Amino acid sequence: MALFSYEELKQKTNYLYNSKSYDNSLRMGLLSESSSININSISQDSFDIFLSHSYADREIIPALKNELESYGFSVYVDWITDKLLSRDEINKKTAEVLQTRMKQSKCLIYATSDNSQKSRWMPWELGYFDGIKDKMVGILPLKKYGNNFNDNFKGEEYLGLYYYIDKEKNQLNEMRLWVRENQDKYVLLNSWITGEKPYVRK
Repeated sequence: MALFSYEELKQKTNYLYNSKSYDNSLRMGLLSESSSININSISQDSFDIFLSHSYADREIIPALKNELESYGFSVYVDWITDKLLSRDEINKKTAEVLQTRMKQSKCLIYATSDNSQKSRWMPWELGYFDGIKDKMVGILPLKKYGNNFNDNFKGEEYLGLYYYIDKEKNQLNEMRLWVRENQDKYVLLNSWITGEKPYVRK
C-alpha cells in the first residue's frame, strides 16, 4: 500500500507545466493566486470526484487531478474547472458555486497535507458534502517525503471518522485506487463511487 507522494506529484506537475498541451491559463494559475482560470470543462455538470484541497498545494494539484483521471474518473477542481473564484476570502458567491459543484459530484476526496490544516474552505466543504451525501468522503493523505505509511493510518482528529484512499496493485498486478476503513476492510474506488462499501477481506 502507498500514499500519494507530494514530491512525485510536484515533479509531475512540472512536467505538465512544460508540456505544449498544457493550458496557458493553468500555468498562470500556478504562478498567481489572482489569475483568472477558465477551462473548457466549465459546462460539465457531473463529476465522479470533487477534489477538496488547499490552494497552497496548487503546485501538485494538477498532477493529482491528472493521476485520478488516468484511472477513468472525472475530477472537479474549482480553480481549474470554473472561472475565477475568490480564494482569499469567504463569500456567498463562491460558496454557492462550490455547493452546486458538490451536488454534481458523486464523492469528495479530501487531499490532506500540512497546508490543509490552514485552509478555511476545506473543513466547510467536508462538512457540507458529508451532510448531503453521507459516507461518500474519502481522505487522501499527501505524503511529503516518500510514500509508505502505517496500515492503521486514520487521518487526524475528525478526519479519522472517514475512509482513506491509497494505491496498491490488484491480483492482476495493475495499480488501482482503494477506499479503506482499515488494512483488512477495503473496496475499489470505482466500486465505492457506485455504492459498494468497504468489506473485510480474508
